[in-house]
Amino acid sequence: MFSHIISDDLQLKLLEYRHAEELFQVIDANRNYLKEWLPWIDETISVEQSKEFIQFSLNVLASQNGFNLGIFYAERLAGVIGLHHIDWKNKKTTIGYWLSEEHQGKGIMTRACEAVIDYVFHELCLNRVEIRAAEQNRKSRAIPERLSFVNEGKVRQAEWIGDHYVDHVIYGMLREDWKERAIL
Repeated sequence: MFSHIISDDLQLKLLEYRHAEELFQVIDANRNYLKEWLPWIDETISVEQSKEFIQFSLNVLASQNGFNLGIFYAERLAGVIGLHHIDWKNKKTTIGYWLSEEHQGKGIMTRACEAVIDYVFHELCLNRVEIRAAEQNRKSRAIPERLSFVNEGKVRQAEWIGDHYVDHVIYGMLREDWKERAIL
């Protein structure tokens, strides 16, 4: 099982079937909070769908095309972080994430992103990581900004959420920039 300890209270773990109930409960408890920015929230209405997501995630991992990890804070599932598709030819990927409302403001997502980015550059030997966030989603955009990603522009009407399109801001980090950031 893939597991990475970030600190005494924070760990990333590969999602397994045994996490399905807890995953659904976190989504369900945060439904109103999360659906502002995540289009799949309204479609996640049962533990079975959480199991399907976990199976999808395991298939993606097996095909070496990304992964999804549970973010465990104080031994409780607090959110998910993952790689959306790995472009091996061009050595790049995109990170996606979400965190429950009660766990906001503790630096959890920043630390989780740092761990995943380190893995991407040092273990997978990729050259580029992107984070895309809705232009109005200040909390999500704060993560790449805090990690010194470069704001590379905006994609208009990139995603349909609820009843409207949102523009995405694209942030990029290159391996050479990450190394320089680590030195500073």
